[in-house]
Amino acid sequence: MTMTHTYAEKEPTREQVEAMPGAVVLEFGAPWCVICQTAQSRIETALAERPEITHIKIEDAPRRRLGRSFRIKLWPTLVFLENGEEIDRRVRPASSQTISEALAKLS
Repeated sequence: MTMTHTYAEKEPTREQVEAMPGAVVLEFGAPWCVICQTAQSRIETALAERPEITHIKIEDAPRRRLGRSFRIKLWPTLVFLENGEEIDRRVRPASSQTISEALAKLS
């Protein structure tokens, strides 16, 4: 899967996320967030190297359960999962290189 450009209309549950097979990147943010918008080219560049990885954009906000379960504080936050287990995370990644480094930890 290549980069997802729109935020999911409905967020998955934590149980659904933990049941996802393989490598998954959850991107927490908001469509109106300027920092999230600025990071999109960096995220897209890094994900282009790994098209087999599932990328899911989650619109986060106060009282959103999935974001709270991952203790998301700042946007964008990328959570890198392997078979439902968190392997790494990057908060407000400053370069595509830092994202690629986290992607390299996924099989």
